[in-house]
Amino acid sequence: MAMELELIPAGTRLTLNGEGAALDIGASQTRTFLCVMDITDQIEQESLDLSIWGSEDGQNWGTKPLLMMPQRFYRGETRQVLDLSVRREIRFIRAKWDLFRWGRVAPHPMFVVGFHAIEVPAFERPPAVPQPATA
Repeated sequence: MAMELELIPAGTRLTLNGEGAALDIGASQTRTFLCVMDITDQIEQESLDLSIWGSEDGQNWGTKPLLMMPQRFYRGETRQVLDLSVRREIRFIRAKWDLFRWGRVAPHPMFVVGFHAIEVPAFERPPAVPQPATA
């Protein structure tokens, strides 16, 4: 059965920069995930930078993210694939977000967002079709 990970629970109100909990992906068979960010509310003149970070031990998260979602300003859904099939040392992932606000209205940014990752299942190869012999 494919893994489903809630990196940021749906409907979470973000007003400060932060990071999510560490999630164990050790049981993943494919180590490939479809990541979906869904912004359901926001105010004007602000942006959201969302990334996924990886760790071998759940403590050291390195200096660079594994995946950067495109910067977003408005409501909507954004999808991107995270492929860790060649990064076998990564056992934990977590989300990190940075909020930016400019303008003269509200002094603090605010996004209502959900961010989850669904494991992409392995594709099975169809059986080989025998080729007819040529004379």
